[in-house]
Amino acid sequence: WLDAPVRGANAQVAALLSLVRPRAKPAATPAAAAPARREGFIARLGHRAEDAARDLRAIIVYMGTLLEGVVAAIRHPGSLRRKDLFLYMSHTGTEAFPIVVLIAFLVGVIIAFQSAVQLQQFGADLYVADAVALSVVMELGPLMTAIIMAGRSGSAFAAEIGTMKVNEEVDALDTMGLDSTRFLVMPKFIALILVMPLLVTFASFAGIAGGLLIGATTLNLPVSLYLNETVQMLTVWRAAQGYIKGECYAVVIAAVGCLRGLQTRMGAQGVGLSATSAVVSGIFLIIVVDAVLTVLFSFV
Repeated sequence: WLDAPVRGANAQVAALLSLVRPRAKPAATPAAAAPARREGFIARLGHRAEDAARDLRAIIVYMGTLLEGVVAAIRHPGSLRRKDLFLYMSHTGTEAFPIVVLIAFLVGVIIAFQSAVQLQQFGADLYVADAVALSVVMELGPLMTAIIMAGRSGSAFAAEIGTMKVNEEVDALDTMGLDSTRFLVMPKFIALILVMPLLVTFASFAGIAGGLLIGATTLNLPVSLYLNETVQMLTVWRAAQGYIKGECYAVVIAAVGCLRGLQTRMGAQGVGLSATSAVVSGIFLIIVVDAVLTVLFSFV
């Protein structure tokens, strides 16, 4: 019946029926088709450069959108979805608190043991407090916290947004004229920035407590003497370096996690790849940022 002639139909009905009419069959492919020509090295290099330029442009646009969202949140705090903000603060802060404190405490124990082995040879057991304080507060406290958050929050952000991307929920927001960055990215981004100083603070105290435990039990140092040496070693600027690094790490973790989620493709497998990429990229960039800030702080 699809081949039957149509008479008396208006233009709209005729256009609709034309969509279901069988189309002409394509010409038969010759049996001996010419083999596909392999792409040359220059062509592959050009395609790789084109893909890299496209990815760089997407990242620049994403960072600009993120910066615009932060400025809008600062100028109009009421525009933030407070329910989502508090929810992600709980996920990234309260739920991460036990593992952050435990890891920092064990790091303080390890540093105290390792430094005591060397310092006992010179009768400088008291300087274990200095080594633990400087290492934990300025470097390892923020760094270990950031690595833990990259594994927990970075992957969670990527998986959550990636699942919404696969289910076309992000496209639905864009179709309705809603800003997906404001609804999906900003609550996660700001929540991690707000809780990171608290996590760094607790991690620093836990690391110092781990060193104090070893100093008081293994090295037989008085608790008051250990704490006094720690306070004298930690100046305001040294403590501020740890907080500055922690905030920079938080920006990297949240930005990379949400970006990988928005770049998700290929269904459920793509969600897993995005979560993995968020963790790997986040940890790599954390180390890079740490190296850059350490060099800059050495000149201040």
